[in-house]
Amino acid sequence: MAAGGWTHTGLAMTVGVDPKSVERWVNLGRTPRRATAVQAAKALGEDVYALWPQLRQPRAARAVSPELVAFYDQRADLPVSTLTDLFAQARERIDVLVYAAVFLHEAYPRLNDPLRERAAAGCTVRVALGEADSPNVRQRGREEAFGHGIESRCRLAAMHFRPLVGVTGIGVRTHSTTLYNSLYRSDDQVVVNAHVWGVNAYASPLWQLRRGGDGGLFDTYATSFDAVWATATPLPEV
Repeated sequence: MAAGGWTHTGLAMTVGVDPKSVERWVNLGRTPRRATAVQAAKALGEDVYALWPQLRQPRAARAVSPELVAFYDQRADLPVSTLTDLFAQARERIDVLVYAAVFLHEAYPRLNDPLRERAAAGCTVRVALGEADSPNVRQRGREEAFGHGIESRCRLAAMHFRPLVGVTGIGVRTHSTTLYNSLYRSDDQVVVNAHVWGVNAYASPLWQLRRGGDGGLFDTYATSFDAVWATATPLPEV
């Protein structure tokens, strides 16, 4: 809205709603009705799912878990900006558990800068990457018909994140565990990329959770991350 010079009133008139509704979208994170959201996104020149990823969620999803915010058929459907925006909003914790996830730095080459800024503001940042020479990483390459490419991507990921080694508040480690899910956590939200045998991560399903209370689905993944982190080895500076 700021980039296009839109006011709350102007956008409200364009899509046929009350200006207070637009204020709620902006200030309270409310999600408009689907038809209204499509109109607003068209007016703004943005992707409707980038603005309101909740609209991808099946109607029955909340009956399954109240913690489920959004569901995507495959990771490629998720705008990378959703992850970087979550990281930028973090106040207490950012956790990343992957084998490589080089798509993050490919889309945002300066990704390390906001991570440094969050750490300087008191946020704890932990990044766990796959150990390129581990049997589990090599096995994943064979399962996905990726061959040695996955090992190369793990080394590339380590190169991308290595400048963060030694930065106060940031930990970068490598792990050798079987990666059942890639995790991207920002405070009380986590994006989970499930892994499917024989399918590359970008084509595997993904869901976003918001913590709803002790012992919920969010806590299951948070505990899993902590368990992997405890086995991981700090990435050397060189």
